Amino acid sequence: MAAKPAVGGGEYERTPVPEKARLGFKSFIGMYAGEHTAGTELMIGPLFVLAGVAAFDVVVGLLIGNLLAVLSWLLLTAPIATRVRLTLYCHLERIAGRYTVILYNLANGLAFCFLAGAMITVSATAIGVWFGFPLPTLTDLLPNSMGWVLSVVSVGVVITLVAAYGYRFVSWFANIAAPWMVLMFFGFGIVSLKWFIDATGTEASSASDLWMLAETAIWTGVEVPGQPSFSIWHVIFFAWFANMAMHVGMSDLSVLRFARKSWYSIASAAGMYVGHFMAWLAASMLFAFQMYDAGLTSEAAVIAASEAGQIPNPLPGPLADQALGVAGLICVIIAGWTTANPTIYRAGLAFQAIIPSVSRFKVTIGTGLLTTFVALFPGVAMQLLGFVALYGLLLMPIGAIIFIDFWVLPRLGLKSFYAEYTGNKFTLPVIGTWLITLAICLFMVQFAGIDIFFVALPGWFIAAVLFIALSFIAQRQHTDKVIRSITPGGSPRKESSVSTQELI
Repeated sequence: MAAKPAVGGGEYERTPVPEKARLGFKSFIGMYAGEHTAGTELMIGPLFVLAGVAAFDVVVGLLIGNLLAVLSWLLLTAPIATRVRLTLYCHLERIAGRYTVILYNLANGLAFCFLAGAMITVSATAIGVWFGFPLPTLTDLLPNSMGWVLSVVSVGVVITLVAAYGYRFVSWFANIAAPWMVLMFFGFGIVSLKWFIDATGTEASSASDLWMLAETAIWTGVEVPGQPSFSIWHVIFFAWFANMAMHVGMSDLSVLRFARKSWYSIASAAGMYVGHFMAWLAASMLFAFQMYDAGLTSEAAVIAASEAGQIPNPLPGPLADQALGVAGLICVIIAGWTTANPTIYRAGLAFQAIIPSVSRFKVTIGTGLLTTFVALFPGVAMQLLGFVALYGLLLMPIGAIIFIDFWVLPRLGLKSFYAEYTGNKFTLPVIGTWLITLAICLFMVQFAGIDIFFVALPGWFIAAVLFIALSFIAQRQHTDKVIRSITPGGSPRKESSVSTQELI
């Protein structure tokens, strides 16, 4: 377990992380396991059941999708993070210029606030069970009681304070909580499986018996009207891109810059296979039993219950309480903390990059208050699958830009960190690539009928090609301008000659 960090201290927001501040492998196991074995897993798991996913599709799809996610951290994010050792925002400013990064940071920070707000919402559902005030339903968008407001504010304040003390404190908190939470989620799965065995009379004497139970009673493939319909491809791409902003989108440059070695990013597997595999399946089973217990096992029954407004609410607090009582409620509360902590930390870095004159601590406090306000509206958490996909899509082009700028442009004879090289505060290649890629992806969703979960992969290659083409045009124009500025004596105007190697 990582030692408790000293409170305060620099977070190296504008400079590379020095050798003395780098962290070992164990710190990242705790952080990834804690962040991704979290209260939101109790929200996402039930959404698979509502989407009518079949047993084979959810199990195999999660195995493949989570592997792709781990490889994305390992091959895309970590090599750049451990070479440059800058936050995403400082790194991007050197590529895109100050004004472009302000726009990006606003979008990124606000997206993080909504994501962390959903996590606070999850924890608040457990407090609601504890104190007995009314909880939101599947269709509620606004706060429905004063008890709900007070519980959200209480959780939000605690999470904000933890995040404000910096990454080392966030990592220390996650290392303490993660092992216990893993056991709790495993317990959710065991308890719900026992319920199904008792309710169906299954002998469960072999793996084939359990698989038959999974296909006929747990993941039956019956979709609730009004919810998205999931196939194995939806599951694969959702598992891969649920954290697209962090790996493909490069947000975890800010976290992995502290890693001593690039391969430490393999620690993300602790989050993917404990959190996004075991925990999602366990939470899915908890809600599936509620559906089974209510007799909602056939398409006709589900349609009738949906029309009558009798579909059970997939709220983490009641689900955990039903399975493990007080221990389950405590797990949900703490799980929400360990996920929201690094998310608010990242959002604080995004906003602090916009106003570097204000300390990260103060900015993170303000960020946490904004996140808490978002958490008051339960509709954010109820639409979590769609929001996660949209959020990842929003930041995906920037990840492609960073990858191409670091690895590809120098091999094409073009400059990396072009904004810093020219002194520009606004660069057309970055803003053009970002906006055009998003426009193309949204067109594919709205007018071509392609599901939002499937547009990010082609979108990454579209962004890569666009950035190379626009960089070539912009840098050629700059070179022509330099040539035209040669003085009559034959001496060219002095230009910065900062190379990628010098910058890293």
